[in-house]
Amino acid sequence: MAFWIHAITTFEPVAIIIMALLLLSLVQGLVKGASGSAKRLFFFVWDGVLMLLSFFAAWKTAALLSPTIAKLLAGIQPPQEEVGSLKQLWYTFVTSLRDFALFRYGVLILLLYAVFRLVAGRLVSPIEGWVERLGGRRTRGAGRGGLDIDEGQRLLSGGRLASRAIGGMIGAIHGAVRSLLLIAALFVYATLAPSGPFTEQIRSSDVYSEASAQLLEPVAGQLLADRGPVLTEAVGDELQRIIQRKYEIQDYAIPDNIADAALTVTKDASTDEEKARALYRWVGTRIAYDWDKARNYEEQGIWKEQTPADTFQTRLGVCIDLSRLYAVMARSVGLEVRVVTGMGGTKASGFGPHAWNEVRITDSEGNAIWVPLDATWAMSGDWFNPPGFEQTHIPSV
Repeated sequence: MAFWIHAITTFEPVAIIIMALLLLSLVQGLVKGASGSAKRLFFFVWDGVLMLLSFFAAWKTAALLSPTIAKLLAGIQPPQEEVGSLKQLWYTFVTSLRDFALFRYGVLILLLYAVFRLVAGRLVSPIEGWVERLGGRRTRGAGRGGLDIDEGQRLLSGGRLASRAIGGMIGAIHGAVRSLLLIAALFVYATLAPSGPFTEQIRSSDVYSEASAQLLEPVAGQLLADRGPVLTEAVGDELQRIIQRKYEIQDYAIPDNIADAALTVTKDASTDEEKARALYRWVGTRIAYDWDKARNYEEQGIWKEQTPADTFQTRLGVCIDLSRLYAVMARSVGLEVRVVTGMGGTKASGFGPHAWNEVRITDSEGNAIWVPLDATWAMSGDWFNPPGFEQTHIPSV
């Protein structure tokens, strides 16, 4: 008891939420009585079973359908001309669904789960109706048997008291199950996202630490510890690539003047790395940083959207503009390239929103690798795949 009092008096969020769940379930049990509480607990467990079965069916079906969906979408390509925002969003979604296996798998699971859950609900609705009617019948017949009025009222009053007591017990069990599910969800989140928002507050909770150590870690702790970081990294990488895909769709059409300029810049380059470096130097030295645009956004919240064609023509832009122009020029000479968004800076100067590129080249051993570069910072040093790049450039995901 002292453990809970300490947790609540120190305003520990996890403990307060769990205590609220327990009290709410207890009060609901007392109000509804034995029959109503038993019915609520039954439907709670029943829904949980249906959810698990539906998820399992969706998981297996998604694994079977995923390769087929990828093949069906293989022929979809964005149009060469400029398209509106809705079409950009559509092509970003469809091509991401085609190219990114985890994203495709997740979308299929969500859609299939919704279908299986709906079908399961329709199939078992007669059983649920029977349980509802059964619970209603148990309250009938009170006062029968020839008892006098006073004795009947005493028995009825005692029966109600017993019903509420049993209902409170069932409600407490219901609350305990709810609390355990909450702890399990927090445990999975804290394990898969060790640096995520609120993870530190969750782990600092005495209630969470005690419950997870006693109930969850012996069962799933090692499994999540071994596979969780790998899964988290894979999901984060794919989310970053989906964000990058947005810019690929926006800038899919390459203007002729930009393509001609890229060919001129790389005419003496014989390898992918030489082409990538030549374009890095050209963008980094020919496009000036647009301080007015940056100040308008930072001070007034006014953002001036511009295309790579605008940046090429005006020779002005901020980091995202230089990165998008570099990507278009690189693609026009056959390079694979990405636009990466995140935070850029140093511990001394501080970090702020930034954008840069990654380009795919062949290393000395003949392996294809992705290397980072920052054309926006080119005037301050060599930012084409320098050592320690990841310390000054942190991707969003």
